[in-house]
Amino acid sequence: GKNAIVITAQADRELAIKDLVKSAFGHAGQKCSAASLAIVESEVYHDPIFRRQLRDAAASLAVGPSTALYNVVTPLIRPPSPALLRALTTLEKGEEWLLEPKQDPQDPCLWSPGIKLGVQPNSWFHQQECFGPVLGIMCATSLEEAICWQNATAYGLTAGLHSLDPIEQKRWMNQVEAGNLYINRPITGAIVRRQPFGGWKRSSIGAGIKAGGPHYVRSFSRFSDSEQVPFSIVSARYSEAWKRTFSAEHDPSNLRCESNILRYRPRRGVILRLAKKDSQILERAQLASQLTHTPLLVSIAADESDREFIKRLGELCLHSDTLRTVKPPSDTVLQAAYEHNLNWIDAPITADGYSELCFWLREQVISQTLHRYGQIPAWIPKSRQKRSTP
Repeated sequence: GKNAIVITAQADRELAIKDLVKSAFGHAGQKCSAASLAIVESEVYHDPIFRRQLRDAAASLAVGPSTALYNVVTPLIRPPSPALLRALTTLEKGEEWLLEPKQDPQDPCLWSPGIKLGVQPNSWFHQQECFGPVLGIMCATSLEEAICWQNATAYGLTAGLHSLDPIEQKRWMNQVEAGNLYINRPITGAIVRRQPFGGWKRSSIGAGIKAGGPHYVRSFSRFSDSEQVPFSIVSARYSEAWKRTFSAEHDPSNLRCESNILRYRPRRGVILRLAKKDSQILERAQLASQLTHTPLLVSIAADESDREFIKRLGELCLHSDTLRTVKPPSDTVLQAAYEHNLNWIDAPITADGYSELCFWLREQVISQTLHRYGQIPAWIPKSRQKRSTP
């Protein structure tokens, strides 16, 4: 992923720095969930105190071999890749070092943290995965612009926001495109069940079902109907699954100090490719599409050849992110789907709503710190303030 934390003028700046440094430089920035970018609102970006504190926080991290337990930034698992080496040693147009990284003369895999200012929208560093101890800072004029830049990469694994404004928090949650969202906390360290882990866009594969979540084991199975099921029963099962599970928000951990909400968001669109017209499959697909509010596009191989379908795929992808089949299509279709960054789901459309609706939705977890330095605010419902049962 190319993960970013947005920091607005309504943030607790010292807390934002603490969480940003932990997210960017823990494990030398090699975690797939690590923060590679900070998109900072202009007022904060130009604040000399913010810059000084950010630089000091990163520069004070202990750097050295992993055999010394007090070291925070330890050697890379291998020599830097060409992309990481470029990020560690080169400034692009408009960039400058707030903290220049240094290579250890005794260990080519050990680098101190680096922070570069002035990263430009759609620049190389904005878009490129690096996986190392280097952080880029972008200056945004507003939260809307920051969200636009945060969503502008091909990836969508983790995303963070630091703001104490509930209106900003809600706006950000409704617009950001990533699988794991974090508010006023680090964006690394997901915990099984509490924060099921998995991304969107190029940070996912297939159905993109989250590891450590309620549907993960199910994703290793392939379901099919053992008998004919009337559409009225299918409709009832789909509706029940939608009402009880997929239309609701879930926080099974129910911690006093932190919310961890699992919710389900519509896919951008599903392209259903069938060998021939099948009224049962189409009825179920249309029902799933209506319940989940996920657009459905249908292509029938008997009416549209592979060549014609592939030619039209670029246009279809403007409104879709998923190719759905019930039997594997030709290799040429799969190659075209890969080139257009489509997730491919190959599974029968069954009568079981819990199995089927997973394929029409994207899981998203929102993890938010609720306390302020250990104090639970009065606005948090009493039910949440009661310590949950393990």
